[in-house]
Amino acid sequence: MNDCEYMNLAISLARATMGQTSPNPSVGAVLVKDGRLVGTGAHFKAGTPHAEVHAIRAATGIAKDAIMYVTLEPCSHHGKTPPCADLILETGIKKVFVATLDPNPLVAGKGIEKLRNAGIEVDVGLCREEALQVNEKFFHFIQTKTPFVTIKAGISLDGKTAAKSGDSKWITSPESRQDVHNLRHEHDGILVGINTILQDNPLLTTRRPQGGKNPIRIVLDTELKIPISSNVIQDRSTKTIIFTGDQFNINRKKELESLGVTVISQGRSTISVKEVLDTLGEHKIMSVLVEGGSEIHASFIEEDAFQQIITYIAPKIIGGRNAIPFIGGVGTDLVKLGKKLHFSAVEQLGPDIKITAKPLKEGGD
Repeated sequence: MNDCEYMNLAISLARATMGQTSPNPSVGAVLVKDGRLVGTGAHFKAGTPHAEVHAIRAATGIAKDAIMYVTLEPCSHHGKTPPCADLILETGIKKVFVATLDPNPLVAGKGIEKLRNAGIEVDVGLCREEALQVNEKFFHFIQTKTPFVTIKAGISLDGKTAAKSGDSKWITSPESRQDVHNLRHEHDGILVGINTILQDNPLLTTRRPQGGKNPIRIVLDTELKIPISSNVIQDRSTKTIIFTGDQFNINRKKELESLGVTVISQGRSTISVKEVLDTLGEHKIMSVLVEGGSEIHASFIEEDAFQQIITYIAPKIIGGRNAIPFIGGVGTDLVKLGKKLHFSAVEQLGPDIKITAKPLKEGGD
């Protein structure tokens, strides 16, 4: 194996932990000595040993003079665990390949500097783009203090999420629906509007064959009219946060809070998406999956409050001008004023097509 292959192995180890390390990043590490793989590791959960620690422990005393491949810059500060840079020095590792620097101000180049000052050769940037993709939610959160937002929808080929009657089950295939549960596992929060609760009464939990993490449920409910009997209120498998306006029944708020629900009023007649994201950031919610209806989707898109859109497109036509579209709102007067995106990934899931689109950066075509 060559250097790229070893780093790709480390990246695959990191990728396998996506969704379970928040608010920490997903990190993988590989140790190689005399051309032989001697240790691998990954960070599994915040507050537990980092990937470098697991890889060194797996090497069982033969890590001295080995080469380490790690997907993110080793930490150099005392947090819930000791600095990994110090452990690398103590172990006697002779060279470290680092895929990406850590944007966390507590690290931000300090780990690399510590290793180089001690005489260890450090190579930065190997498989950088692949490693950045694994931790794009973490990087966004560290740099903006707000969650990474993914808008998700299952749609027909003609862009509908429901028929004119409101019926929406099921547009997409079982394969696509299972992939959505993987998305839920990978996000800290899942956000819907009150109409989704009233129409579908969803649980908004993660159901994966191998198990998974339930995201925090977030509901936008301007008038606080959510029924106490709703699954997101009665089910205690994860936390529920409700954002509301200034016109709500105080007794309903108290009743919801007595059931463990967090109710946050923005003190205005309408809910501000930007303020919602600021508040979620203060709650250390690093990523949010928006599974709302067409108006919720429109509000996030109109505010440029999203980092990616994932659509599962089924090979069927619903038709009808009164069928419910993926995006509601007013829309633009001119095509050229529409939001410009680029497709970052396209794949087939059963009969459906999954498309991941990201905002096009300024200057892009």
